[in-house]
Amino acid sequence: MINNKKLVSMIFLVLLCLTACAPNEESVSIKERKKTDKSVTFLFNFTSATLDPHTDDNYTAVRGGVGETLVKINDDLKIKPWLAEKWETKDNGLTWTFMIRKNIMFQNGKALDANAVKSSLQRTIDQSYAMKNALNIKEMKANSHALTITLKEPMPKFPSELVHPNTAIIDVDASNIAKKPIGTGPFRVLSFDQGNQVKLERYENYWGGKVKLKSAIFGFNEDANARVAALQSGTADIIYRPPLESLGTLQTDPSFKVSGVPSVRTHLLLYNQTNDALKDENVRKAIDTLLNRKEIVSSIMNNQAAAARGPFLPQFPFADSTANEQRGMTSAKKYLEKAGYQIKNDKAIKNGKPLSLSLVTYSSLPELPLIAQLIQSNAKELGITIKIHLVEDSDEYVMAKDDWDLALYSLITAPRGDASYYLSTNYLPGGGLNASRINDDTLTKMIEQLNSTVDDAKRDQLAKQATALINRKMLTSSIVHPNIVVAYNQKVKNWTTNPSEYYMLTQHLDVTP
Repeated sequence: MINNKKLVSMIFLVLLCLTACAPNEESVSIKERKKTDKSVTFLFNFTSATLDPHTDDNYTAVRGGVGETLVKINDDLKIKPWLAEKWETKDNGLTWTFMIRKNIMFQNGKALDANAVKSSLQRTIDQSYAMKNALNIKEMKANSHALTITLKEPMPKFPSELVHPNTAIIDVDASNIAKKPIGTGPFRVLSFDQGNQVKLERYENYWGGKVKLKSAIFGFNEDANARVAALQSGTADIIYRPPLESLGTLQTDPSFKVSGVPSVRTHLLLYNQTNDALKDENVRKAIDTLLNRKEIVSSIMNNQAAAARGPFLPQFPFADSTANEQRGMTSAKKYLEKAGYQIKNDKAIKNGKPLSLSLVTYSSLPELPLIAQLIQSNAKELGITIKIHLVEDSDEYVMAKDDWDLALYSLITAPRGDASYYLSTNYLPGGGLNASRINDDTLTKMIEQLNSTVDDAKRDQLAKQATALINRKMLTSSIVHPNIVVAYNQKVKNWTTNPSEYYMLTQHLDVTP
């Protein structure tokens, strides 16, 4: 088992001394800047290959304050107007009219109107299969600042779909959108060094009011130890997800502040159901039974997480708490026996073949490889061989390939405070994020009924039923809900850690001399 905190701390200190400290040598610390040159360097834990908001699954354009959506979500996970000032439907969600705010200019001086929004949303649909399915748009009509959207079928919660960063509104006629998208946000792109950093400058004509920072750097570094080293050396001002073992040091240093809030993210174990063994729910339950969530929370997550009983945080009204209560090796063996396996010479054998599985994950969230090793170690005791493979782009890998059996993955499951998006994209046949290739008729009917239901109480009940079925059949294992942890220089002001993880560099962000 992986629970030796002293060893982890020693390794962290060694790595801290050896790792790089910033996205590149051009990063400038707060203490080296002129008092009139307000700027910050922010280090994020995932890299972006593109800034195109319609295809970037890292959402850098929105997170970096370049692009904005029609609708946004607040800290209480309630939707609120953004580029759209209001909206209405008169036919239970089949047709929607959005009124686009007036007097908003793109960062190149072009005016924002309904036609520009229509063109941008059409590009989203053309560029993203997942968003095409999620938005379900039949046609759009623009008239001055009124955009009328007709859907293929009623969607009572359609405005919440327009919170998604892939629906950010940009000038579609701008050149080189992948490197320099033109949005409406408080910052515009100066340059993009792919995989390294984005240089940003204040957009002087921002519609939302004065932008406090003159410039910013949105940097990428997947090495958690490098990120915290950059913060401590002064070459970064804000770092996202510092290594959990560093929190004690950071919290006792008056130079820094640490912000931690519960996220709407869940660390998940996916089961590829093209694998014959994993088609048997008893095999899936055996593996889930080996997941000691309390140990993961305490020894790997440093208590910066909560054990998950489903994909949604328990405080959501649509969260179902039904979970596999069977734990431990004895229960796991019983599930394997139900699936027809026998333990011989420390191997789980069926029809003369040992059970061997591949598990893919990624290191941008440093706890995931550790959880993978824990799963591997426990599975070995059960007689199951698991081989771990680290990949760079896990989203693309699990969606495009079938040469994996298990995937340790992390998703924002309720980014708009609603269950529909996650359930539809992950469990409907053809869903944009259905990497497990799940096709369950009963579940499909539940989700389709949810998507067409208007009454909130009925929607919550349907979502609970769908989640209970997912847990009962162990279609996915929900492991933990991690906290969002951000560390920053104490001179940084007005930083807000948003539970949705969508909004980071804002007009209000500031620094003091």
